Amino acid sequence: MKLKITQTKSTIACLKDQIATIEALGLHRIGHTVVKEDNAATRGMIFKGKHMGKVEENDD
Repeated sequence: MKLKITQTKSTIACLKDQIATIEALGLHRIGHTVVKEDNAATRGMIFKGKHMGKVEENDD
């Protein structure tokens, strides 16, 4: 299973580790979407920046 992650809010005024996590997911701007494998590492990164994005499950 894969996860579709979309950045919905800016990283301005966020903590440095949260900004680094969003960048590590491959997100660069508001509205940008990436598809990642569903695993513990990805879920942890999503949890760290959950207030800046939305996640959808993808059955591809």
